[in-house]
Amino acid sequence: MRAMIAAAALGTVLPAAAGANAAKPNIILIVTDDQGYPDLGCIGAKPILTPNLDRLAREGVRGTSFYVTWPACTPSRGSILTGRYPQRNGLYDMVRNDMVNHEHQYTPEEYAVSPEMTLGLDPREATLGDVLRSAGYATGVVGKWDMGQARRYLPLQRGFDFFYGHGNNGIDYYTHERYGIPSMFRGNGRTQEDRGTYATEVFRREALSFIARDTARPFFLYLAFNAPHSASSFGKPGVQAPPEYLAMYAESKIPEKTRPFAAAVTCMDAAIGAILAELEKGGRDKDTLVLFLSDNGGSGNGGNAPLKGSKGTMWEGGLRVPFIAWWPGRIPAGGVTDAFLTSLEFMPTRAAIAGARPPAVRLDGFDMLPVLRGESPSPRAEMFWQRRGDRAARVGHWKWVESGKGGGLYDLSNDIGETRDLSLEKPDVLAMLKGKFDAWRREMDASEPRGPFRDY
Repeated sequence: MRAMIAAAALGTVLPAAAGANAAKPNIILIVTDDQGYPDLGCIGAKPILTPNLDRLAREGVRGTSFYVTWPACTPSRGSILTGRYPQRNGLYDMVRNDMVNHEHQYTPEEYAVSPEMTLGLDPREATLGDVLRSAGYATGVVGKWDMGQARRYLPLQRGFDFFYGHGNNGIDYYTHERYGIPSMFRGNGRTQEDRGTYATEVFRREALSFIARDTARPFFLYLAFNAPHSASSFGKPGVQAPPEYLAMYAESKIPEKTRPFAAAVTCMDAAIGAILAELEKGGRDKDTLVLFLSDNGGSGNGGNAPLKGSKGTMWEGGLRVPFIAWWPGRIPAGGVTDAFLTSLEFMPTRAAIAGARPPAVRLDGFDMLPVLRGESPSPRAEMFWQRRGDRAARVGHWKWVESGKGGGLYDLSNDIGETRDLSLEKPDVLAMLKGKFDAWRREMDASEPRGPFRDY
């Protein structure tokens, strides 16, 4: 694995990459917000309606052991965009104001000097936008950015040609405010042009517009829905969903209190279906790679069974997420893989597919296209996580958790629910995982410090 990481960092195109003379495919990266491991219709765990995502899984490959780098929004998304552990790129905690927990209504003056406005992904970090734009791609962001809202942090300064979305964390789906502050941006400026329109519908429209805008170049669209995250607005807790989608669950076995979550997912799924239809109409579906995942485990969605835990935890329910890859004719249809894969693989995979040179920094992933094609096993053997005092490691099929909500040693090959702590039975395995975590932590500490949380 280290050899493959080094090759990616040096810009070496791995064997499965598209040839230099091959046509560059379009790339759509869809990231949802707080959609849990079982929150797809094709999983069969819940009667949730996702016909378009189910189609992508049926015509592509679905991953069952896919992980993100942090159990909540900001650091996870930073890794998706950079291909680096949060502890390496410096964005290893939330960009979030503390008073939002008390539903404090900010004045514009208060908000202007708050963490949500002054912190973000270090400008020295290269993003997927930087890498793919340098390879000739039209690049766009639609939806949730969450990498900082000061001008230097916004997408147009981070390798993207187009941005319509909100720069911060959660928003009200209709007012597009976050605790009293209008949060939508068009380019570098805030806008209230779509106030009153359900956010998913706005993002669907803008995604379709971006796809149709520039047909002379391949495009990279980072489509980051805020759904099905809880609304961040005073007096409106929980997920918001349009009445017509709530009506689809009127007779559902899904409990009434979680129907808005399901309805928000179904509305988002319909937006994805509209994008697929646009690709087919333009004859670009065969030349487009679509990747889908959630930014972290589910929260408030009726549970993540068979996984333990949820968003914010180091259990599988906080870190293992749904994942689908779809590329007609290039990725086999109907595949389900239990290969050990993570969001750290996105940067080197996209660079290889686009024939682009990765950034000249240490990357923590590899080109996963051969794994998705079934041509080789995953070279990933280990993964590490830290959220403040909570720590976890996976090495092979072993998982170790040490957190304020409990911990132990688990054999994921027969216990993905983390129900049986084997710490006392396997002290040598426990010591091995802890030793590997400590070595990883030393490597992260030795990395060049990146802001905003350390030596900025």
